[in-house]
Amino acid sequence: MESLTETQFAYFLLTPALLLLLVIAVYPLIQTFGYSLYADQLTGTARLGQFVGIENYVALFSGARDFALPSAFLPGFSSSFPFVTGIYSSALMVTLVFTAFSVLFETIIGFAQALILDQDFRGRRWVRVAIIIPWAVPIVIQGMIWFLMFQPNIGFLIGTQENPAILNTLGLSFTPLRNTSDSLFLIIVADVWKTTAFMALLILAGLQSIDRSLYDVARVAGASKWQQFKMITFPLILPTVLVAMLFRTIAAMRVYGIIETMAGCTTVPSLSCLVVTTFNNSMYGTSATVAFVTAGLIGIVVSVYIVKFADAEGGF
Repeated sequence: MESLTETQFAYFLLTPALLLLLVIAVYPLIQTFGYSLYADQLTGTARLGQFVGIENYVALFSGARDFALPSAFLPGFSSSFPFVTGIYSSALMVTLVFTAFSVLFETIIGFAQALILDQDFRGRRWVRVAIIIPWAVPIVIQGMIWFLMFQPNIGFLIGTQENPAILNTLGLSFTPLRNTSDSLFLIIVADVWKTTAFMALLILAGLQSIDRSLYDVARVAGASKWQQFKMITFPLILPTVLVAMLFRTIAAMRVYGIIETMAGCTTVPSLSCLVVTTFNNSMYGTSATVAFVTAGLIGIVVSVYIVKFADAEGGF
């Protein structure tokens, strides 16, 4: 041990974690890729379980497998309103839209909450508890609460044709959980309501790690509150924000529970919905294909975050 360099010693300490990662993450991923190379009952003339190579991937990206899925994988554009049609016609677009908007608003609101909670004021402890409560609610319970809130005969947020509620005046239908656009909007709102606390706590931990003497020096130099935020707070908190966004992006791209409990996978399909639905229908090859493609997309997103994190740190 004494003959090891500092770098070698660091890798030695990381070895148990790397071995555990290989067992619980890398090996199942490799096995999933292996399953995706075999036929299920929908693969042309191939027998069930026969090796077909990348045929499942070709069928998925070409749309040949769409008839057996709850929604298409890639968007199918029409001549009228192609952008809107593309958003709601594929699991990939639904997942990307959900991820982009939920992570964006969770970061903005969570950042604002963290800045407030970083100040000294009476009752700060109780405010922190209140912010954490939505995050502590299980997804199934949260989904059922929001499901009941928007039921036409039960939910107080849904009005009638004669007496529309405020959400109806904003453009939502009287059955918002039965169409993709309204359901996706409400699911994003529900996810933001629940998970903003996670972002706020992570960012708050980063804020409290900043040396307070930096602000004292800035005040003596005559810096305004905005200048202190721009020159001290934001640069020092940016790596923490990127890490928090990375965690949320990974989770958002795997969204399933809140969709299934609120609107169902047939109304708001996501990539995870395709995986679960095809698996339950014994389409194991197709299910593994979608799962591996989803993992690949998450890997690309993680790589982008790592590059941005390296830029924020000035080298990684």
